[in-house]
Amino acid sequence: QVRLVESGGGSVQAGGSLLLSCAVFGYSGYQGGWFRQAPGKEREGVASISGAGTTTYADSVKGRFTISKDNAKNTLNLRMNFLKPEDTAMYYCAARPPRRGWPPLSPGDYAYWGQGTQVTVSS
Repeated sequence: QVRLVESGGGSVQAGGSLLLSCAVFGYSGYQGGWFRQAPGKEREGVASISGAGTTTYADSVKGRFTISKDNAKNTLNLRMNFLKPEDTAMYYCAARPPRRGWPPLSPGDYAYWGQGTQVTVSS
């Protein structure tokens, strides 16, 4: 059974950093992604990564966030630097079978999801 468990969320001041981690159980060789959803808004893609390490980022986080995979630990990580109040949201990790091409940022393309971890950035 595939299970994803996020950790690392919290509250920080603007300009601060957080590292989110997603432990993946029962699944390997996947494409992974991080998504977020703020109250009253739709879930949006933040960053994604293929099994080969190809990455895709939303324009709003380019240059500030870095997605990575640790294949030895089977974790999917998101380093978030220079955080802004508008980054405040529930963050979710997701996984899907490997495909050719750039890993997508559309939530509908992912089959497996974690429960989410809250990130709050104060000004």
